Parts: sequence; C-alpha cells; structure tokens
Amino acid sequence: MKLKRSYHFSAILLILVLIAACDSDHSHRSATPAKVESIPVETVTVKKSAPLRQVEVMGNVQATDRAVIASRLSGNILEMHVQLGSRVAQGEQLVRISAGEIAAKVLQAKAQLEQAERNLTREQNLLKKNAATKETVKSLEEARTIAAATYKEAKTMLSYASIEAPFTGVITSKTSNVGDLATPGRPLLTLEGEDRLEIATSVPESLVLGLQIGDTLPVHIPAAGLRIDGVVIEIAPAADPHSRTAPVTLSIESEPRIRSGQFARVSLAGAVGEAILVPHNVVSRVGQLEQVFIVDKDRVKLQLVKTGLSFDQQIEILSGLSEGDLVAIPTSGRLADGQPVTVR
Repeated sequence: MKLKRSYHFSAILLILVLIAACDSDHSHRSATPAKVESIPVETVTVKKSAPLRQVEVMGNVQATDRAVIASRLSGNILEMHVQLGSRVAQGEQLVRISAGEIAAKVLQAKAQLEQAERNLTREQNLLKKNAATKETVKSLEEARTIAAATYKEAKTMLSYASIEAPFTGVITSKTSNVGDLATPGRPLLTLEGEDRLEIATSVPESLVLGLQIGDTLPVHIPAAGLRIDGVVIEIAPAADPHSRTAPVTLSIESEPRIRSGQFARVSLAGAVGEAILVPHNVVSRVGQLEQVFIVDKDRVKLQLVKTGLSFDQQIEILSGLSEGDLVAIPTSGRLADGQPVTVR
C-alpha cells in the first residue's frame, strides 16, 4: 500500500516539473525582441544606359626620325667621335674607317684617267693634221669615259670611310668602339631626332576601321605623368593574321619629359551598347565578393553582383541587378541584410 502511494506521489511531482518548464519556455517566447535602429539611406533607381566604351591599347614612344648607322665597307674603326647620348648636327662626322686599299685604288684610277685624257688630246691634235683616224679618236674617248667612271666609283667608295650624321639628333645606341672591325650592314650607332615624336601601337581589327588619318586620340604616358593628344598619321592597310591587329602610328608634341622607348596607353572609342550603371559607392567588396543593398519596403536586402567596366564615377553591373531596382546609398553607418532603413 505504501509502494502504491509512493508511485502516485512521484507521478504528480513529474507532472508539476513539466508544467513549470512549459511555462518558462512560453515566457521566453513571449518576450519582446530588441528593436533595431533604422538607418537613413539615399537611393538610386537602376536604369539602362548606352555608355561609350573606351578601349585601351598599348604603344611605345619612338622618334619620327630614326636611323641605324652602319658601314658600307669593311675596315677597322679608326675614329669614333660620339658617345652614347651625344648630340650631333647634320653632316657631322661620326665614325672614320680605315680604307687604305680603296685609297690606293683611287690613286690608280686617277692616274689611268689622266693617261686616257693625254692620249685623247694627242690623237685629237693629230686628227686635225690628218695624221690620225676618227675611229682612233672615238676609241680613246670611250677609254677616257671608262676611266672617269672608274675614278668616280673609287672616290665614292672612299667616301664611305667617313660616316656622317644624316640629320640632327642624339645617339641612342652605340654597339662599336675604336679598333672594332666594321662590316657592311653591321649596326654601329643609332641616331634619333628629338624634334618629332610618335606613338607606335597596334589596334584590333574590329576597331581600326573606325579610325581615319587626322583623328585625335587620348594618350597617357605613365613614366612622364602626361596625358596628351595624339594625331593618327599612319594606318596599316592590312591586319596581322596572328594578332588580328593593324599597326597605327600617332604623332605627338615633343616634351622634355617624353623620351623614346617609353610605354604609352592609347584610348579608343569602343562599341556602344546598353549597360546597367550604378555609382561606385553603392558597391562594397568583401574578399572576392561584390555586393549591393536593394531597398525592399522599409528594409534592405543584400544582393551579390558582378561588375564590369568603369565610366567616370559609375561602374557597370553585369549581373545581379535589374532595371527598376532601388539600390541603397548609405549616408551613415554600415548596412546589413534585413537592416531597417529610412529612405531620404
């Protein structure tokens, strides 16, 4: 009998504990959640536009007047009158090459010419006295002509021993020194003019048809810290089948900070097409993710996006937004997904 009463008492005690636990759980659920403060935001409505897309191509600064100086004959370099960076005037001697054999040929050719002239003069005098024939005089005239041509050829070859500057400029490359052997076609110096500069670049075949001689294009030279205009002066009539680009040359104004060989960027007008643009400050980045906040009634919703090109103060949205979406521009504080906002 006592065992039965103990059993009933334990059951009643268990029921009371369960009821107390349910009441406690119900009291927690019915508690009022903490109120999240609303943040003021401005908004921008997503619209499609047709921006003019800019395409940049790489180029190099080079001198318009540029000559690779080489010898036309073989011989040791006797004199080198310039150094790397030397400024020279047109006609100034740059290099003198030994040409002893050619000098000897000049003397020989000169002697043969003088002998041919003496023989011709003698026969012409005899012809006047009817002591010579016209055929003999004609043969001597031809011999003098040949001797004169040989003498002229020898003098021309001897003139190649002295190399002169074809125009005024600066020596930008020097690959030989006094004592070196100069051979025909082997570069000795590179001379570049300083007054006229140009940009050599290659333009994609899809854009080159939109260019014309005389067009002005923006040029950026990072090393010089300059943004200038270049004028198209040459367009190749054929494209490279491997790179699918065509060589284009632009003329630029000379400036002390611009030097031959510097890297340049040339901006071209690309295709015009529809795009969704939003201000730069509405896009935030977390690691590799790009996100914006869309206003939905009185709250904001986190939306991942993918961006494209930049246009002034705006950036292109490739995916994640649709025309008509209301994007939040935070004015104070940081936004979070589900954050209550007040639209200004």
